[in-house]
Amino acid sequence: MSILINRNSRVMTQGITGKTGQFHTRMCRDYANGKQCFVAGINPRKPGEDFDGIPVFASVKEAKQQTGANVSVIYVPPPFAAAAIDEAVEADLDLVICITEGIPVRDMIRTRYKMQGRKTRLIGPNCPGIITPDELKIGIMPGYIHKKGRIGVVSRSGTLTYEAVAQLMALGLGQSTCIGIGGDPVNGLKHLDVMRLFNDDDETDAVLMVGEIGGSDEEDCARWIKDNMRKPVVGFIAGVTAPPGKRMGHAGAIISGGKGTAQEKLDTMEACGIKVTHNPAEMGKLLKSVL
Repeated sequence: MSILINRNSRVMTQGITGKTGQFHTRMCRDYANGKQCFVAGINPRKPGEDFDGIPVFASVKEAKQQTGANVSVIYVPPPFAAAAIDEAVEADLDLVICITEGIPVRDMIRTRYKMQGRKTRLIGPNCPGIITPDELKIGIMPGYIHKKGRIGVVSRSGTLTYEAVAQLMALGLGQSTCIGIGGDPVNGLKHLDVMRLFNDDDETDAVLMVGEIGGSDEEDCARWIKDNMRKPVVGFIAGVTAPPGKRMGHAGAIISGGKGTAQEKLDTMEACGIKVTHNPAEMGKLLKSVL
């Protein structure tokens, strides 16, 4: 099995008629089982139309009723993206993947509050999405760099997700599922949530975990791994060090009081038994060494 998505998932695209939604829906539909999996699009102003044979509906609820879709991917512009997530949650979809970058934090705080007690899981926002290689991809990752295998990948960084996969592939290691969870301060699934799923997945033998500076999600996950994980985990933390007077990267802005630094995260991970590397070029080799 894979986690969260597979060839039996039925997917709708919210924002399918926009340039970005059209491009990536086409790319996903043309990958593996995408033609049977992508069944609907949403645009309240264009119901009854279609995009390359995919019918467009006025609402998520209607699309679910008419097609049986249980997953949504969102390419809606930032001012309206949180409301698109809300609509998918209210329709009781199983999973929502929000690719949109730049959603106002206040909007996401309200959306996360509305999600409490609901069954819908959220990946993102500001993420590359999720792929089960050779079955289904939902997002913006290049499908050709992936191959079916038994390594799970979870990352806050989109670019480093691709880099990790490329290194695994160079070593002949395919992936069970790859998830880019996004680096926004208010988001859906965390490292810990995904690690629980990989731990219970019979077709995942080991996990590559990529984090970023800021927050404490990686440390929380590391402590859970120490007490519960039955499979080897290797890790890398993307850190940013800025010279005096220069701005740091987006993640660096949420470091405070010496907490959330790359070194602090790596130290915690090592103390919890996770093999870590300080060099992003060594992620694949480190993973192979623990198998």
